[in-house]
Amino acid sequence: MRFAITLTDRYLPVFEAFLAAGWQPVKVFTSPVDDRIFHNKLSLERARQLDVPVQISRMLDADLADLHSRGCDLLVVASYQWRIGDWQPHLRYAVNFHPSPLPIGRGAYPLVRSILDGHTEWGITCHKVTARFDAGEILAQEIFPMTADECHESLDLQTQLASGRLAARVAGDFEALWRGAKPQGEGTYWKLFTDADRTIDFHQPIERIMRTVRAFGEYECLAKVADAQVYVRRAVAWRAQHAHTPGTVAHNSAMRLVVAASDGYVGLLEWSLIGPDAPAQRIGR
Repeated sequence: MRFAITLTDRYLPVFEAFLAAGWQPVKVFTSPVDDRIFHNKLSLERARQLDVPVQISRMLDADLADLHSRGCDLLVVASYQWRIGDWQPHLRYAVNFHPSPLPIGRGAYPLVRSILDGHTEWGITCHKVTARFDAGEILAQEIFPMTADECHESLDLQTQLASGRLAARVAGDFEALWRGAKPQGEGTYWKLFTDADRTIDFHQPIERIMRTVRAFGEYECLAKVADAQVYVRRAVAWRAQHAHTPGTVAHNSAMRLVVAASDGYVGLLEWSLIGPDAPAQRIGR
């Protein structure tokens, strides 16, 4: 069977699993990346090694028709910033690898909220691509437990590994799984997080503050410190009784700030006055 795939480097295990199962690649689709959280260098290099054409612009109907002309059977969607058009006139199959245990967590990037909401398990789902986002029938899932101190980076890496295991199952028994796919039923759709979601409120307990820090990780949190907005990547916290007003800088040491919270202190270890997208030297790194 022949397939095309959309991906960035975090979903390279999906590509490798289909290759290992004997599927023949005809094209790789990727999209512009920030080279901070999302990367595609390894994906581009793998396509070059296999002599497979790559497209970085949005997939259009003409591209789907081109896949048909190349004898493509399946479109695998794994990390893609654009909506997939109507593939059915051109291809036999199209599936999406979505980073949540559907029907929980439909939406663009559910990993952050899974930590904010305190989920105890997570997963990745392979489902049929339909006009409605993340709502197609499920071929298979890979579920794994979450720890009490889960952070964005640990959950992201676990999901990447799980995507490879799931893709190996799907690629090895695709047609049977396609025929036996199950409807999702009722689900939840999670909107992409906002700046308000990633803003630290030092009037909150440190448990809630640190959950926010863990949930956003490299995306960074926002905080108001000494009348300035700062971007926080890494922090520690401890409970303590004190007389400081929450949000007050109680101590600083070599660019590390200790800020009072309602029930203790938060130590800002890696932070910046400049947003992550600004081309300038970072502070506290």
